[in-house]
Amino acid sequence: MVSARRVRGAAMHAGTVRRRHDTTAVNPRATHLSLALRHVAEASGQISRADIAARTGLNRSTASSLIDELITGGLVKETGATPRARAGRPATALALRDDGPAGLGVDVNVDYTAVCVVDLTGAVRYKHVVAEDQRGHTMTEILDRINTLSRAAHAAAHADELTLCGSAIAVPGIVDRDRATVTLAPNLGWRDLAVTEVLPADVHGLLDNEANFAALSEPGLLHARASYLYVSGQIGVGAGIVLDGRLYRGTHGWSGEIGHLTVDRNGPPCPCGRRGCLERYAGQEAILRAAGVPSDPGTALGVRPTVALIADRARADDPATLAALTRAGQVLGATLAGCLNLLDLGHVVLGGIYRDLAPWIAPEVEREVATQFLGAPWARPTVEVATYGPEAPAIGAARSVIHDVIGDPLRWLNR
Repeated sequence: MVSARRVRGAAMHAGTVRRRHDTTAVNPRATHLSLALRHVAEASGQISRADIAARTGLNRSTASSLIDELITGGLVKETGATPRARAGRPATALALRDDGPAGLGVDVNVDYTAVCVVDLTGAVRYKHVVAEDQRGHTMTEILDRINTLSRAAHAAAHADELTLCGSAIAVPGIVDRDRATVTLAPNLGWRDLAVTEVLPADVHGLLDNEANFAALSEPGLLHARASYLYVSGQIGVGAGIVLDGRLYRGTHGWSGEIGHLTVDRNGPPCPCGRRGCLERYAGQEAILRAAGVPSDPGTALGVRPTVALIADRARADDPATLAALTRAGQVLGATLAGCLNLLDLGHVVLGGIYRDLAPWIAPEVEREVATQFLGAPWARPTVEVATYGPEAPAIGAARSVIHDVIGDPLRWLNR
């Protein structure tokens, strides 16, 4: 394990990455700007000033003034006349700008580092992945790589006439967001590692678990303000809990660590220091072991994309692989059913390796949820496949920055 209080990087004081001041908590104008901008974001170019007034309860002059301010600030644009079913003068349609603020997402995992840039509409404008085993490098080398990739993304955004207004780093472990510290990332061997100074000096950074950020990559469910459990599997297993369109992190920011829920306290040892954790039964390494495949597992974006090997063997009807996937799906499904009994969520989203292995994993998860979720006879949760594959944490990290702008546009306007 690596322990470090501070690591070298590209000059950004730790205080700049702590919890951001929310102007909407004390400023009615900020609240109204956020309300108007959220309606524009969720309407996809099919909303006018009058529509915003009607939907928010604000009077027309106030709604129009707010929109004018958002247009002047480079967040909203007019796109032409809205379609109208009734006679009369057509209203002007509004949409988010795609040439203003943008978010930078960084995903650090066992055998790759990924970066991407997302504009205000949520579209991915830049993406780059370096596949290299992190376990063979020092912490300084890893953080220097993050810094180099972040600067390249910064330059690409500038060339595309975008302004990076923030960044976020996804890691496969428990994090302390206030201190921007990785508390524990067992599969990376990190413990109490500060990563506060690894990004360009003019970009603020946030830190979170990769499953949390992956959950924020689901645009449809987020816009619907849905509640769902996003389960992400790579080398480890984690989950993001979304309640009414908002990520739930828990008291310490440690929610969603389902990979370390105990399946059997006498089971195999886990890198976290305990025994019989879920990831030792339903994680990628466990599936390979059960299938009798001698392999050093890697992620789908890394140097050893072993999920493709598992899928190929399953498509070839290899009995041991099919049995391993069935068992993994059953254990995963039983664990998810327990989570649903506690949280009462309407959707389960299968991400990470479970997205690629969904033809074999999802039916088992559905069966376990149907039999072990107490509310299933009346309202059975849906089991869906994630929108994005292994790039989801980086995309979700970048989109978390954009969500902050939409949630508090006054901070952007006052920059």
